[in-house]
Amino acid sequence: MARRLDPLSPRQRSERMSRVKAKGSKPEMAVRRLVYGMGFRYRLHRRELPGSPDLVFASRRRVIFVHGCFWHRHDCKAGRRLPKTRLDFWRPKLEGNLRRDLDNQARLRREGWKVLVVWECEVGDTTALAGRIRRFLEDEG
Repeated sequence: MARRLDPLSPRQRSERMSRVKAKGSKPEMAVRRLVYGMGFRYRLHRRELPGSPDLVFASRRRVIFVHGCFWHRHDCKAGRRLPKTRLDFWRPKLEGNLRRDLDNQARLRREGWKVLVVWECEVGDTTALAGRIRRFLEDEG
């Protein structure tokens, strides 16, 4: 298969990629507002924990990751999409993200933490998401 050229110049591509946030993304901020509004308090991005979870509820031994569907390979339309160019770069990068996520979640579970992943595509249905988060945080098991 012929390699497609990137329609953006290296400078344009770099500028566009620099806008991708690791912290404080729109989905993360929506989940933070929702959880805070439900009366739960949390810490952010505890670096000493595997994967630096987005929300940490230390007294409950619970963490929440808010993942972008594309970057973390969710099984939805956005997560299944692949870039049209440079697949030799993107495929290993995105698969590596998924492997790293699963490894970090396994490490957290071994250390006694409960893990919830909220996907970007789930953030729009706040009623369902609030119920899921409440069950996760209030579960005694």
